Amino acid sequence: MKNIFKLMALFAFLFCFSSCEDDEPVIPTLEVTPANLEGTWKLAEWNGASLDEGTYCYVIFNRKEQTFEMYQKFDSMYARYITGSFSIENNPYLGYIISGVYDYGNGDWNNKYIVTDLLESGSMTWTSKDDESDVNKYIRCEKVPEEIIAEAKVDKDEE
Repeated sequence: MKNIFKLMALFAFLFCFSSCEDDEPVIPTLEVTPANLEGTWKLAEWNGASLDEGTYCYVIFNRKEQTFEMYQKFDSMYARYITGSFSIENNPYLGYIISGVYDYGNGDWNNKYIVTDLLESGSMTWTSKDDESDVNKYIRCEKVPEEIIAEAKVDKDEE
């Protein structure tokens, strides 16, 4: 009789355990590689908030050369065109980390960023490796708008 009660308790436990289902759908993310970063990205959010009007940051990644072009206007009153190279490392504890070096001897990026949530739908999140409160969300876009290129005073023939 004890065995029947134990067996019934075991089946009840297994039935309850197997009926539980994960409520959150799993969204597959892409591996962070130069090929998956290739293209134009726009900074959409910085620390959970949209950028102020008149500020922007566009980054164009070239996978073959592992270089970037950046059009930005948020840490200066003037638009800037910046170029350089980037690299990606896969840290077993933190995940994928992107870092960069500016051209013309202007040094390294201020931060290294942990890249998460790289989605096929065209978004990714960067979190500063040294400051978890510094979070940037990028969305994929077709190209940098012509007026921004003109504002940064970059002649398209020179690119």
